[in-house]
Amino acid sequence: MSRPTPTKTIVITGASDGIGAAAARQLHANGHRVVIVGRSPRKTRAVAGELGVDCHVADFARLDDVRRLAADLHAAYPRIDVLANNAGGVFGDHAKTVDGVEKTFQVNHLAPFLLTKLLLDKLIASRASVIQTSSVGARLVGRLVIDDLEHDRDFTPERAYGTAKLANILFTRELHARFHDQGISGAAFHPGNVASSFGAKSDSLTGRIARNRLARVFFVSPEKGADQLVWLAEGAPGKDWHSGVYYEKRKPARRVNKQSTDNALAHEFWNRTETLLASAGQVGGVSDR
Repeated sequence: MSRPTPTKTIVITGASDGIGAAAARQLHANGHRVVIVGRSPRKTRAVAGELGVDCHVADFARLDDVRRLAADLHAAYPRIDVLANNAGGVFGDHAKTVDGVEKTFQVNHLAPFLLTKLLLDKLIASRASVIQTSSVGARLVGRLVIDDLEHDRDFTPERAYGTAKLANILFTRELHARFHDQGISGAAFHPGNVASSFGAKSDSLTGRIARNRLARVFFVSPEKGADQLVWLAEGAPGKDWHSGVYYEKRKPARRVNKQSTDNALAHEFWNRTETLLASAGQVGGVSDR
């Protein structure tokens, strides 16, 4: 029996493992054209091979990889209906990438911001949904300081991760404010505490919890954690969910970091991010808005 015509073209970053891979499997089973993006060539190609779908390898700790990925996606797909910015990580000690940026901030925020910017024209033309995988860490330990975005003055792995996840929510809010009238919809979500390999190699508190077998009993499966990503990807913005909103358990989150609802901060943070990228010579190429 032939497969149905794919309904949407859905690009998922961080799809070689965890909720990204689980979401890719479910969306593929539902008939969509899924595009796998991951950091590990072996794991990324394994998931793509299992599903018989396209894959792209990119390390978000290298912004040149992000630029190459954007160019490849732009060339390969006439439209992108959903961009799921799911890649992320929590790391150990304060460390700078080859681009001179603190690794947690770059992998979780700067790289997906750049990818979205470089694909912006195609996303607008496709009237796409842009989905950000955030975390309850945004509420528990996130604290964004405009003149110290990378926590150079007070770094801990947990604080850096929580702020990066707060950045995902602020990005969603400002993406809606700037581009919803042009056809883009955006949402962020907390997947729950997921039993996956996420952060397991880190020396952070998150890593120690991830390696603790007793603690993992209380975690949800990657399939359960992927539920909201699948729901947002398949849903119709304005009907099934609302753009610019942060979701938890398929509903607007009730308990949030106060900074996440600050429209002025979201606007300033977007501008500061663009300035940071421009100073590194990273904005441009496929689309420069």
